[in-house]
Amino acid sequence: MRIATMRWIDRWAGVPLVAVLVGLHRLWWLIAPPRRPETIRRIAFLGLSELGSTIIADPAVRRARDLFRGAELFYVIFAGNRGSLGMLGTIDSQRVLTIREDDVLGFILDSLAVVRRLRRRRIDVVVDLELFSRYTSILSLRSGAPIRVGFHRFHAEGLYRGNHLTHPVQYNPHQHMAKNFLALVHAATEEPGIVPHSKRRFEDAEIRLEPYRDAAASAMLRSRLAHAFPVLARTRSWIILNANSSHLIPLRRWPLENFGQLARRLLDDPDVAVLITGVAAERVDAQEIARMAASERVIDLTGLTRLDELPALYALCAMMLTNDSGPAHVAALTGLKTWALFGPETPALYGALNPNAEFIYKGLACSPCVSAANHRRSPCTDNQCMKQITVEEVFARMRGHLDTLERQRPPDRPRTAGERF
Repeated sequence: MRIATMRWIDRWAGVPLVAVLVGLHRLWWLIAPPRRPETIRRIAFLGLSELGSTIIADPAVRRARDLFRGAELFYVIFAGNRGSLGMLGTIDSQRVLTIREDDVLGFILDSLAVVRRLRRRRIDVVVDLELFSRYTSILSLRSGAPIRVGFHRFHAEGLYRGNHLTHPVQYNPHQHMAKNFLALVHAATEEPGIVPHSKRRFEDAEIRLEPYRDAAASAMLRSRLAHAFPVLARTRSWIILNANSSHLIPLRRWPLENFGQLARRLLDDPDVAVLITGVAAERVDAQEIARMAASERVIDLTGLTRLDELPALYALCAMMLTNDSGPAHVAALTGLKTWALFGPETPALYGALNPNAEFIYKGLACSPCVSAANHRRSPCTDNQCMKQITVEEVFARMRGHLDTLERQRPPDRPRTAGERF
């Protein structure tokens, strides 16, 4: 199902449906007012959207595990994003509830099935991680959970999502989304009636990710890649170029010709191989980058690696350049040196939780132009915020890092394919 179709349904069907369901819920509340459970045994998170958002939310999910010891954690997510939870390992795979997003009938049937399962399991707390989706607001309301936590507009001119939350939280556009998600979890620990909930400060140390450690998986992947692409065995520094930005916000894309020029300059170093990643649908763009670079040391991996293999791949590489998209957040699990290109959105809110990440952001007067207030839609047709990032400045940073890594390598150390310095 196209994202434009989902937004249309969410607006024109979601608003009246939320209004009706909230009215019915209030009538039922008068008849049988819910009681706060004495012990929180089951918590469900509603986080359907992008891969990056799932990873950014993981510190909050782990905080819920710590605050509510012994509670079962469930997660509702689009089927296409399920692999992101598998990489994180925080949620038991048996408690991941998926909804197909590729067709309307599957979407409806899975939605009904998710509601039935949540109600059957008697969820105590539902945490809606979405900022503007009426759909997840409906799932929250229909879950049957006596404690419902989510972002609320209060007096802001925000999007209408109903007034059914028992613990409404103020979305703060001036702090990282990971801290906003932490506020949702802490709200569930408080008594209802606080306006808004979570009147506390969150430190940067609280939004760190659990590091990825699987040397065996990386070794197997290294062997597989070196067998499929023998040139990789002759190079020491593997560099990832990720030119995609997902279909949600195409404005986040750096011009494709820039990736080609950058690849050509990086390949002036005979010890460098450039790996282009992405899903199979992005192979045309990858092949165009390879054509512009014109080198056997450009490896097109689009469609050849699974989502759950990305951390193992990143653990083998020296660095990555990526548009603001999911791979930047996956790389944070490994600590890979990453440069992420920002324009329509701001790294202050959505930067990867990676101490080794740098964000290249021009900060134009019109940027960021997508936010929760406009449903992440922009009238822009000329993303100068991305186009003004030059190949020269990106190359200078990456070449400087390569030089630093080379100086740090012992002179007598043997060369290793795909070596992480």
